[in-house]
Amino acid sequence: MKNRKLYLGPLTDNRRWDMVRIRPDDVFVVTPPKCGTTWMQTIVSLLFSGDPEVETELSVKMPWVDIRIREMPEVAERLEAMQHRRSMKSHTPMDGLPLDDQAQYICVFRHPLDAHFSFRKHVRNIPMTWFDTWYPENDEEGITFRRFLDGGAEGFDTDAMPLAHIIRHYKAAAAVSDRPNVSLFHYADMTRDSRGTIFRLADILGTTHSEAVMDQLVQAATFDNMKDKAERYAPSGGKGFFKSDAEFFHSGTSGKWRGKLTAEELADYDAVMDAHLDPKDREWLEYGYWGNVAA
Repeated sequence: MKNRKLYLGPLTDNRRWDMVRIRPDDVFVVTPPKCGTTWMQTIVSLLFSGDPEVETELSVKMPWVDIRIREMPEVAERLEAMQHRRSMKSHTPMDGLPLDDQAQYICVFRHPLDAHFSFRKHVRNIPMTWFDTWYPENDEEGITFRRFLDGGAEGFDTDAMPLAHIIRHYKAAAAVSDRPNVSLFHYADMTRDSRGTIFRLADILGTTHSEAVMDQLVQAATFDNMKDKAERYAPSGGKGFFKSDAEFFHSGTSGKWRGKLTAEELADYDAVMDAHLDPKDREWLEYGYWGNVAA
């Protein structure tokens, strides 16, 4: 671990990265959950291959190293055996990852409230009862949102994705964003200009394809296409891990929290955000480079 922070939760352990030998052309997709991780991984896979019909198989070919579902020696051996350019996924903040001088780190963020409400849907679609205490199905007392605001950035709370963890993610990424191999993306910008996103990422990764191929890749990476072919694009798609692969791509919209929180809940959220982020950072974390164009 050396100088890295420890992120050890019920599902994840960032010490597992100690078994990965990083290569100079590796690509890390680093995000809080439900912020466009799978979307970004899919774009990376499409750009690597240049094939709009590529079988992404993200959970195997671009593994989530932090999660303890698979034994780490097996994951490390599989990664070491790969002859092609590799990409790996992490939900660990940048201050808990090995920071190589040449590998690329693609950090993706989303409005914290959108990520939270998307996570609410997500936990109903996975066979893990651990989340039930944080995300009860019948939540008339608002337990879920209180824990979202009160949870800690690390330790047992980590995997339940509280607001503190999202803020930690952003601050850790922003702290190293001046490095040429660390790039920040925002879900809202990806939605507004998916074509521009893909071309920007192609430039970062140094991948080159013809205009015709790029057009095909842009179409393949649309939300509707990924949802229609959910067994291909969902992590572990077609293997029965999710109750519904299509439901993994529930809506892909922003602002889904509007009208679902009380004035008091919104005020409490504002207080936490304002206490930890200056106005410029808060606006970017919520709305991306384009800002709150809907305001």
